[in-house]
Amino acid sequence: VKPDLIIETGIAHGGSLILSASMLALLDLKDGHYDPKKRKVLGVDIDIRVHNKLAIESHPLFYLIEMIEGSSIENSVISRVENIASEYRSIMVFLDSMHTHEHVLAELNAYAPLVSKESYCVVFDTVVEQFPEGYYPNRPWDVGNNPKSALDSWLEDRDDFVVDTDISTKLQVSSN
Repeated sequence: VKPDLIIETGIAHGGSLILSASMLALLDLKDGHYDPKKRKVLGVDIDIRVHNKLAIESHPLFYLIEMIEGSSIENSVISRVENIASEYRSIMVFLDSMHTHEHVLAELNAYAPLVSKESYCVVFDTVVEQFPEGYYPNRPWDVGNNPKSALDSWLEDRDDFVVDTDISTKLQVSSN
């Protein structure tokens, strides 16, 4: 879909930010020009650890990355993301932070409206619903309380978003 902006909730070590920045850089190469303000990856995390932040900031593709530290469902963070998103035309969203039903539902309500038509809102780790109950003993999510349960609930009365079932014919493995 060639996004100009990718919004990612949940940074952790930053690998996904770097992957997304790589994809955006490839789009610029394909287009035959370089404009550091044309595309961006915006990462949001409640706790960006210093060593992870330093590693991300030292990466050659950091010029494509901006990070916001704070809860992805906090109103002030959502407002900052909306403000940044208003400068972009084609937006894709990756939700991959806290995996509880309530948190993912709040993220869907906050960030899905930012997704451009014909683009994607990717909800990570919906596969949690398929694991046996108690599979994640030290986590607050489980069967019935996870990204998939939130997504199913959110999609119930909507017709502006649909699950792209064709994606499973293109990928060998997906947990999203």
